[in-house]
Amino acid sequence: MIRRHLRSMATVLCAVCMTLNPFVDAWGATQPNPAESYPTTTPIKHLVVIFGENVSFDHYFATYPNATNPATEPGFTPLANTPRANNLLSGGLLTENPNSVQPFRLDRTQAVTCDQNHSYTPEEQAFDMGAMDMFVQFTGTGGSTCDYGHGAGLVMGYYDGNTVTALWNYAQHFALSDNSYNTQFGPSAPGAINVVSGNTSNVQYVSGGSTVGVISGGGTSGTLLGDGRPAGDDCNPTGKTYVSFIPGTPNIGDTLNSATYTWGWFQGGFGPTTPSVNGSTAICAAASVGLAGSTADYVAHHEPFQFYPETANPHHLAPSSNAAIGTTDQANHQYDLSAFFTALDAGQLPAVSYLKAKAVYDAHPGYSDPLDEQTFVVNTINAIMANKYWKDTAIVIAYDDSDGWYDHQMDPLVNQSQSSIDDALTGPGLCGSNTAAPTQGRCGYGPRTPLLVISPYAKQNYIDHQITDQSSIVQFIETNWNLPAMGNGSSDVKAGSLLGMFNFTGKVAPKLLLDPTTGLVQ
Repeated sequence: MIRRHLRSMATVLCAVCMTLNPFVDAWGATQPNPAESYPTTTPIKHLVVIFGENVSFDHYFATYPNATNPATEPGFTPLANTPRANNLLSGGLLTENPNSVQPFRLDRTQAVTCDQNHSYTPEEQAFDMGAMDMFVQFTGTGGSTCDYGHGAGLVMGYYDGNTVTALWNYAQHFALSDNSYNTQFGPSAPGAINVVSGNTSNVQYVSGGSTVGVISGGGTSGTLLGDGRPAGDDCNPTGKTYVSFIPGTPNIGDTLNSATYTWGWFQGGFGPTTPSVNGSTAICAAASVGLAGSTADYVAHHEPFQFYPETANPHHLAPSSNAAIGTTDQANHQYDLSAFFTALDAGQLPAVSYLKAKAVYDAHPGYSDPLDEQTFVVNTINAIMANKYWKDTAIVIAYDDSDGWYDHQMDPLVNQSQSSIDDALTGPGLCGSNTAAPTQGRCGYGPRTPLLVISPYAKQNYIDHQITDQSSIVQFIETNWNLPAMGNGSSDVKAGSLLGMFNFTGKVAPKLLLDPTTGLVQ
C-alpha cells in the first residue's frame, strides 16, 4: 500500500513537472531538439540573425582597426595581423573627401544622434551617379539637440572602436564583411523584407495614406520601396499607409514550413500588453527607456513576416505552449523576443531564428544608439555562447538599411529600374538604362552596411570581400538546409555566398564573452 502511494505521488509530481516545463517529458528528461536532426550541408544546425537598424559600413567601421583611444573611453588595440578593410583609411577619404563636409569622429558622449534621411530617392541622389559626394545635400539631417553643431553635415559622422567596441572585438575574433549591401535602396520595411525573401515586389495597397514613396510609381500595387505598414497588424500606428503582399508571395518562412523545420521571428515588444481575446484587437503599449529617452518597444514595419498573409500573426497571439515555440500553431512563428530565450534555455533552439531588439536597443538613430545596441547584442551573444548549442550555431549580425549615413563605396548595380518619380541614381528617373528590367522600384544593390558572422566555424580576424546582400542570408538558409531557391523574382538566386566567411575544416574559434557596457573582453 505504501508502494502504491509512492507511485501515485510520483505520477502527480511528474504531471506537475510537465505543466511547469513542457520541454520536459514524463520521465523528467529534456525532449530532443528536432533541429539537431535536420540534414545540413555544413556543421551549422542553428542560424541566429541579429537584425539591427540604420547603420552604414563607414558609420561603424570607417577607421577599423585604428581607434583614437581617448583616456575617458574604452580602449581598443587591434591584433597585429588584422587585415585591411575597404574604409575611409583608403585613398585619403578622411581629409580629402569629395563631400562638402569632411568625415569626423563621434565619441561616446554623442551616441544619440538625429535620424538621417534614408528614403529610396534621396539615397540614390546622394550617390550622385557614383561620385558619392552629395550626402550632406540629400540625406543629411540636423536638429538642435542631436547634431552636436554639425547640422546636415552630421551625416558624415562615424564611430570608432571606442564606442562600437563590441562590434570591433567581434570583427577581431570572427569574420567581418566589407562588401555587403542592402538588396535595394530605401528604409526599414524593404530591408526587413529582403532579409526574409529577397523580393519586395507583388505588394498591394490596402488602406490608409498616400502610396507615393511607399509603392513604386505611387500606384496601388507593385514594389515596396518605402515604409508601408503591414495591413491587419493590431499594433500598427495610426495614420499610415497599410500594405500587404498578394497571397501566395513566398518568403523563407514558407520554405521552412514546407520542410517542417523549426523557425521564428522574435521581436521585442511583440507580446501585447492587452492580449486579443476571441478576435479582439491586441494592444502593444510597452515602452522602454534608453539614452535617447522613452520609446515604444514594438515597431510594426520592422516585422517582415507580418506583411505576408501566410506567415502573419495579426493579433499577436502567444504560442500555444512553450514547447510549441518554433513550430506552426496560433503564433504562426511570430513571437515576442522573450520566447527566443525561453527556447534557448530549454534546449529547444530553432533551426532558424531572426532576432529584433526592442526599439530602444535596435540602433536606430533618433530613439536608439550604438551603446544601447551594444548592450542587447552582447547580452544576447553571451547567452548563446553559454548555451550547449553554441557548438553548432552561426550568428549573423546584419542591418536593415544605412539610415542615409555616408559610405564611400558605390554598390554594384544588380537590379535596374526606371521609375520616373522614384529613381535618380544614374539620372532623372533612372537607375541604369535597361528598360527591360522585370520590376521597377528595386534599384540596387543599395548602400553598404556591416555584416558579421560569429560562430565556432567563422574564420578568425578575417575580412570577407565577396559581394553579398541581405538576400545572401536567405541563400545561406536554403544552401545549409538543402532547401529549394525561392524563385518568383527573389534575388537569392544571384546573391553572393556567406560561406567564404566560414572555415569548416580548421581549428574552431573560441568563445568571446564581452562586457555589455564597455564592449571589452571579460
